[in-house]
Amino acid sequence: MSTIYLLHKPYRMLSQFTDDQGRDTLAQVIDVPGIYAAGRLDYDSEGLLLLTDDGALIHHISDPRHKQPKKYWVQVEGQPDEESLDALRQGVTLKDGPTRPAKVRMLGSPGVGPRQPPIRQRQGIATSWLELTLHEGRNRQVRRMTAHIGFPTLRLIRVAIGPWRLDGLSPGEWRSETLNAPRPANHRQASTRRTRRHR
Repeated sequence: MSTIYLLHKPYRMLSQFTDDQGRDTLAQVIDVPGIYAAGRLDYDSEGLLLLTDDGALIHHISDPRHKQPKKYWVQVEGQPDEESLDALRQGVTLKDGPTRPAKVRMLGSPGVGPRQPPIRQRQGIATSWLELTLHEGRNRQVRRMTAHIGFPTLRLIRVAIGPWRLDGLSPGEWRSETLNAPRPANHRQASTRRTRRHR
């Protein structure tokens, strides 16, 4: 049996428990001893972060060979057309090489609350929401992909990693699930939910 913690990491928070520069860390929103993040989420991104004290589970989640799909809601500047979205679906070539094909679709308003502080929006330029699913995890990949097609990312929320979903957690909130290892994707049972709002 293993326990995994699903946390909605707030904007401008590190995916770690300590920092020598005074930035916000996970210690401010989750107080379970001995757990570590399985993977990371950028300081300026929001959404699902998985944590556990099970090293084998961390490896299973974060190892690229297991190809856990990661789903994001992405607010971009402008309104991409189908040709631009098709470029993401086929894969684009970044400075570190071509990306794998992504799943992408336009979203209406995803029903998320405003970010604090709010996004920087230029007057007279509309924004759009995309749902983007990747099977790889390069550094700042989503932001680089949308910039490549001419639509810079303004806000980035990770909503799913493999079978685990954000499912209504607000920023700074978390819940735990008990897993029957070694098949976390197929055998899982929600056990606990904790709520803590990030200041």
